[in-house]
Amino acid sequence: MAEYSALALIRNAFSGNRDWKPAWRKPDPKPAYDVIIIGGGHGLATAYYLAKEHGITNVAVLEKGWLGSGNIGRNTTIVRSNYLLPESIRFYDFSVKMWENLSHELNYNVMFSQRGILNLAHSPAQADDYIRRGNAMLHGGGDAEWLTPAEIARKVPGVDVSGSARFPVVGGLLQPRAGTARHDAVAWGYARAADRRGVDIIENCEVVGFLREGDRIIGVSTTRGEIRAGKVGVAVAGSTSRLLKLAGIEQFPIESHVLQAFVSESIKPYVDCVVTFGGGHLYMSQSDKGGLVFGGDLDGYNSYAQRGNLPLVEEVMSEFVAMFPAVARLRLLRSWGGVMDMSMDGSPIIAKGPLPGMYLNCGWCYGGFKATPASGFSFAWTIAKDEPHPINAPYTLSRFERGIIIDEKGQGPTPKLH
Repeated sequence: MAEYSALALIRNAFSGNRDWKPAWRKPDPKPAYDVIIIGGGHGLATAYYLAKEHGITNVAVLEKGWLGSGNIGRNTTIVRSNYLLPESIRFYDFSVKMWENLSHELNYNVMFSQRGILNLAHSPAQADDYIRRGNAMLHGGGDAEWLTPAEIARKVPGVDVSGSARFPVVGGLLQPRAGTARHDAVAWGYARAADRRGVDIIENCEVVGFLREGDRIIGVSTTRGEIRAGKVGVAVAGSTSRLLKLAGIEQFPIESHVLQAFVSESIKPYVDCVVTFGGGHLYMSQSDKGGLVFGGDLDGYNSYAQRGNLPLVEEVMSEFVAMFPAVARLRLLRSWGGVMDMSMDGSPIIAKGPLPGMYLNCGWCYGGFKATPASGFSFAWTIAKDEPHPINAPYTLSRFERGIIIDEKGQGPTPKLH
């Protein structure tokens, strides 16, 4: 398959764009593979790094719908590593560094824009908490800056930093290297790159059961037939619990919740970084098309539905207007829901599964999209070598049993609070 380049663009412009090749093949599933990855989000990244880093190319990625129809295409596109705990800082900063070269590596523009993320603080106590986090980021080798209200007003003129603001702004924590990336472009880029290395991407192929020899997983039953494999990776985000039940695993330390996201009508350039609201849970940025992309809290009840409820819409909009009063008359263009797999401590699980032959990548809470490169890289390492990479070594399944939790927010074992 030809490289994308300026020359190819010019050549196809003169031919009426009739000679472009498909970005990836549409193969029928083979009877057996070395590795099967279930899920077309982190699963695509995993398959790519299995082929690139470990030479394992007899791999199938199974996606129950069309590519990009799952959570990989249902997020607010934010990439960041502004965490407090050392395990989180190491992992997510590793991911940010991978993002910085991802378009070049995949030969596909994932539209990664390092516009920065600004966390607004609304009280002295919150400012102390953010400054502590910023110092931890710097200590871990990351980047962080503290901005005063005057500096925030210059950087993001639309934020209400006046003394009469409902939630007065006392400062903000900025991570300049953070930003956004185009979610569907990331899926397409990894799909194309994995396909070029021989990986089979099987769309419209839902897993309906697992094949077993004793306790060992040896393949899957799908809507397109049985497929065997030496190793089976599960990377299905909010559908993890439901899929594991097909393998007879009834209890697992995650919950599935709905998270809504929204985009407004397009407007002229208004904000050039990601901004989060410290008086509630709200995050927003402006897309390249001009729409304001934003989201907030989970809907607060367990669900597998890719849609949300109106009370959360009202809450998110009220926080948005409190932070940016000028947006009050903007029209909402569309909204969507993603299914979040919320772990008991707010951190992911990237490890060998509870059954031989099974490997798990789940429990991402709000952090899944930004982790895509590091998640795929470390999950591929774990599958190929049957041991974790140093960056995902803390993210074991056994940590809940052993009490070695990675509780970034200190909320305890309450998934919906993470």
